[in-house]
Amino acid sequence: MNVTEERASSALSEARTLLRSGPEGGSLTPFCRWLRKDFEQYNWVGVYLLQGDQLFLAAWDGEHATEHTTIPLAKGICGMAARERRTINVEDVQARTEYLACFLDTRSEIVVPIMDGPTCLGEIDIDGKRRGAYDASDERLLEALAKELVPHARVLLKRGPSKA
Repeated sequence: MNVTEERASSALSEARTLLRSGPEGGSLTPFCRWLRKDFEQYNWVGVYLLQGDQLFLAAWDGEHATEHTTIPLAKGICGMAARERRTINVEDVQARTEYLACFLDTRSEIVVPIMDGPTCLGEIDIDGKRRGAYDASDERLLEALAKELVPHARVLLKRGPSKA
């Protein structure tokens, strides 16, 4: 979808307001819920945090829970995005052998690392129900939102996976 600059600016402002309660506020679930609600092409939204060589699911919103609550760095599109510390936008997940299937109706996925300088703290993972659901405007928006999540990711990682 084409996220206009005006919509992206508005979304960034909304996210800052939502996250203003500070990292001590706890869960990132409200962030996931807001993102999924405000962008209809974001059918499942998750935030994974990186600890050691595993990504663990810290928060999510979608129709169904995923079985992938932990993902080894060596596996899947999520592992690849964290390992390579770059956004990966997959137009057709069925064409990618490394894709870890979560939902039968997922056709596209975008994974954006949460970067603290050169260090990957985690990622935003979004699934879509149609092929080619995401474009460069989604990448820019999600990369800006990932920057807003850095302080929250730091705090949650200090607590450890069981407390995030």
